[in-house]
Amino acid sequence: MKKVAVFGGSGFLGLYLSEELKRRGYDVTVADINKPKESFNFIKCDITNDRELEAVFSNSFDIVYNLAGLANIDEANSNPLHTMQLNVVSNIKIIDLCVKHNINRYLYASSAYAMSEKGSFYGISKLASEKITEEYEKKYGLVFNIIRYGSVYSERDFDNNYIYNLVKQAVLKKEIVHKGDGEEQREYIHAADAAKLSVDILESDEYKNKNIILTGTQKVKRIDLFNMISEILGDDITIKLLKSEKTGHYKYTPYSFQPSISQKLLPNPQIDLGQGVLECIRNVHQKN
Repeated sequence: MKKVAVFGGSGFLGLYLSEELKRRGYDVTVADINKPKESFNFIKCDITNDRELEAVFSNSFDIVYNLAGLANIDEANSNPLHTMQLNVVSNIKIIDLCVKHNINRYLYASSAYAMSEKGSFYGISKLASEKITEEYEKKYGLVFNIIRYGSVYSERDFDNNYIYNLVKQAVLKKEIVHKGDGEEQREYIHAADAAKLSVDILESDEYKNKNIILTGTQKVKRIDLFNMISEILGDDITIKLLKSEKTGHYKYTPYSFQPSISQKLLPNPQIDLGQGVLECIRNVHQKN
């Protein structure tokens, strides 16, 4: 049984990943500030704390996933120093410990914003960490994967779960407020699908030392998503579009430049977006 450490394993996508690894028979340890609600081996770890990081690696692991760090773009862009400490410096420290302890595979959770001129300090932090990870492979032989996640969603209540928070706003306040014109396009992927593909990458030698993009299978305009939610809820929702030009987010595509060649994986089969939205609505009603 291979032993896996998941940094950020109590977070939004991290929890789905930890569950999928456990389902496939891996011995999973979650390293996070917060203890997961589900039953996992758990080590409390602040990734900015050197002593706590070293305590995690005092255990023996074969594989390390790093999903820890700052994932909120607006928050990251308002606090660049903190963003770099979490998303870049802490990543270097984790990689260094992976090399020191002969970890067999290191999988880093990046973002589509690493390929974009949008995203400001958040995108820069992800691109920097990608290049650092690649350099460790060149200099020290670190076997890695960089996984660039697109727009992930699910029916669980997390701060960075965009669709769930939209649904929550619609159910509780009878409105959807959006900074933009609604024409922005995204390829939404359910967190369960993203987690499955993240483990598929680990289990195939084909993907060693490669960058992988994980997104949904079709583009959806945000205004169409808003209208879908409104229609499901009986067309009783006010949609407010605050047409700000400078949101820091990309509009149609994250591709501004290509830092490294990537392969793209798509879920097949996948959780349908409409069904996923229904699950969000059901969960909001159950919790409120």
